[in-house]
Amino acid sequence: MSDNTQQDVVNALRQVVADSYALLGQTHLCHWNVRGPGFFALHVAFEEQYTELFTAIDEVAERIRALGSLAPGGLGNLAKMSGMPELKEDANEKEMVQHLSEANRKVVESLTSARDLAGEVGDSQSEDLCIARIQVHEKTIWMLNSYLA
Repeated sequence: MSDNTQQDVVNALRQVVADSYALLGQTHLCHWNVRGPGFFALHVAFEEQYTELFTAIDEVAERIRALGSLAPGGLGNLAKMSGMPELKEDANEKEMVQHLSEANRKVVESLTSARDLAGEVGDSQSEDLCIARIQVHEKTIWMLNSYLA
């Protein structure tokens, strides 16, 4: 892999980290502030989601390091990189679920871009990592949307 093509993959993975971290923060916010008839189920589901995300972000960041680059960090920097809209603290449970569904879609878009770039340059490890993450987020989207149905 040439330096330019590797840097393209790294940049795409850095975007995945930023978007995933934004999603993690939003999911944690929902976990803390959810209320209403679905409290117990959503409180537990949001905790499972942000816990899984934390480990996943670490794996993507470590892949960036394995490619010889530095992983992004700092809340302000990650927020600026992501640009993901934030949810109001007083959102109701339906707004929370809808917001997290949309946020997961944004992460899938970033992962799809990174997957495609990695595939084009023959970086099968990054491609496989992105495919696995896409599957997790698509399942999460399905579960969140099922709650809204």
